[in-house]
Amino acid sequence: MDDNKNHKDKKMDHSKMDHSKMDHSKMDHSKMKHGDHDSIPMGMAGHDHHKMMIADFRKRFWVTLVLTVPILFFSPMIQEFFGYSFLLPGNPYILFALSTVVYFYGGWPFLKGLVSEIKKGAPGMMTLISMAISVAYFYSTATVFGLRGEDFFWELSTLIAIMLLGHWIEMKSVLGASKALQLLVSMMPAEAHRVKGDTIE
Repeated sequence: MDDNKNHKDKKMDHSKMDHSKMDHSKMDHSKMKHGDHDSIPMGMAGHDHHKMMIADFRKRFWVTLVLTVPILFFSPMIQEFFGYSFLLPGNPYILFALSTVVYFYGGWPFLKGLVSEIKKGAPGMMTLISMAISVAYFYSTATVFGLRGEDFFWELSTLIAIMLLGHWIEMKSVLGASKALQLLVSMMPAEAHRVKGDTIE
């Protein structure tokens, strides 16, 4: 009896199962890793989580890009390079305010990734990006409030915008590849027969 039951289970085509009727509310989401997009689980839940992360990177990129435009325009170094002068009263404080939003909002995924990598004891790309933007932000902030030197707010904002764009494109590519692999898996037959001589097993 058990052998027949096992044999029937092997013949079940899991690609035809209706996963929409599964109760996902009873799944243990506390064990899912949300901090690292490289460890997103496969399946519908994984795809939904991945799409949410892509949407988040896209939103942060556009907000950062919009704020980067005035930062570049009011930056003294950019004005000197292109040969124009348009400094507003309190110009350094305007740059500081805009760059603070960019640093904490646009740079948040990288700062969060830094904490995650440090906890794992495995510094990586997020650590490097976080260090670069943090040094640029805090040094530039110091120049606004008394330290002699040039600020690097425009480098900070452009670096964060470029990194957000790169991660956005990367995650879209990963999601596309994952969907292609799942399509290939769904096309595989549920069972296979071995041909031995003139007989099929």
